[in-house]
Amino acid sequence: MINIKTVEIPLEFIKKNQILPIEGNKFYITKNTPFYAVEDIRFLYGITPETELISEEQFKEKLEEYISNLESKIEEEGTEETTENLEDILEGSDAPVIQLLNSTFLKAVRANASDIHFEPFSDYVEVRFRMDGVLHEMNRLPKSGYPAVVSRIKVMAKLNVAEKRLPQDGRIRIKIGNKEMDMRVSTLPTVFGERVVIRLLDKSTKILSLSELGYSDEDLEKIKNLISKPYGLILVTGPTGSGKSTTLYASLLQLKSPRKNIITIEDPVEYQIDGISQIQVNPKINLTFANGLRSILRQDPDIVMVGEIRDLETAEIAIHASMTGHLVLSTLHTNDAPSAVTRLVDMGVEPFLVASSLEGVVAQRLVRRICQNCKIEYEMSDVEKAQISKMTHLEPINLEGKKLFKGVGCEECMNTGYKGRIAICEVMEVNEDLRSVISKSPESNIVKQHALENGMKTLVKDGIEKALKGITTLEEVIQATKV
Repeated sequence: MINIKTVEIPLEFIKKNQILPIEGNKFYITKNTPFYAVEDIRFLYGITPETELISEEQFKEKLEEYISNLESKIEEEGTEETTENLEDILEGSDAPVIQLLNSTFLKAVRANASDIHFEPFSDYVEVRFRMDGVLHEMNRLPKSGYPAVVSRIKVMAKLNVAEKRLPQDGRIRIKIGNKEMDMRVSTLPTVFGERVVIRLLDKSTKILSLSELGYSDEDLEKIKNLISKPYGLILVTGPTGSGKSTTLYASLLQLKSPRKNIITIEDPVEYQIDGISQIQVNPKINLTFANGLRSILRQDPDIVMVGEIRDLETAEIAIHASMTGHLVLSTLHTNDAPSAVTRLVDMGVEPFLVASSLEGVVAQRLVRRICQNCKIEYEMSDVEKAQISKMTHLEPINLEGKKLFKGVGCEECMNTGYKGRIAICEVMEVNEDLRSVISKSPESNIVKQHALENGMKTLVKDGIEKALKGITTLEEVIQATKV
């Protein structure tokens, strides 16, 4: 049994969440107690609460009694002030380390963070969360207690606790309320100790549909047309963290049907989709993208998704599959849609093969959304007008009477002015004219020129249009497109 007195649940928490300790691991709750309050108790104090539902009137009575008893205990124990140093706590026992980590995980999940960083320096350890693609400082830990934190993470991730000289990778699976979290752990030895980065994946999160990703109506229609093709190669390009996997999953969700055999090979499998066979790459047993893709083609697939085309072998098999009656979806790391052609040719694929197999390329970036709670509009400065004109010189935009928007910062967005992210993209559909260009001159600038003539809207223009509509800011578009 846990002694509640040692747990010391804050009175403010009890009142706000209507959850009251009785004894041991037993608690009173009401119909208004949020589900996460019970999880907070479990995570922060290492106990599994047993709850008893009572009416609000009864809760008020019990709370008054609890406060009265609390005041009596304070008087009995005296008023001597005691201060607990986090450094001493961490050195004292394992339990506070567990509480500290559980609290950190809980905060990260609540904040919708995608990564948690533990970064040791000479005198302290900085804890940062990546939220909406940007790192924010959340906490500082004393240096002396940090080894205990790293050891606890390694134990949870089933890593070698004794090995501090080599990088290690592992995985933690936890459940918070109804959320199943998959945490990918990476440790890296540095001068001041081991650096730990934890990537958070919410397994219970609903996969977004294409219409929920923020594409303009025009681009959404183009993407739907591309993935409805019976065969061919469709690529999604962009740097790491630009939402490529999310777009592929949304496309598979759109394509899923009892009449279609869909198989994927990924590294790693981030989200599981019912009705689709998904394969995890495993280089240790020689299950590479290329080898896995060869085996998939013997499984009579209609649609194949390859997590990433990394080498010539994978590219050639994917192209061969796309030319023999399969729809192949994959990703590449390129700056824009036309560059995907050049990238494949640079890998060693013949231009005529690229031209005949490629149906379309979607290049994208993620930009932060302006917080709707503190959004304001403002007049464009001459400098901003000049920036926009320079960025869109290939596709001029009329700025007369247009305004820009920004978030001033509030509690809802943690004073950042942003909340959530949205995709900006360019969709290059490959028609007969473009196939002819790719076969003869696969240079990206020539391909881009013809794609623009055929109606492609660039990443920059899509971003500027979203900024003028008050969805994101000009700064975000500039940062994302690096113009």
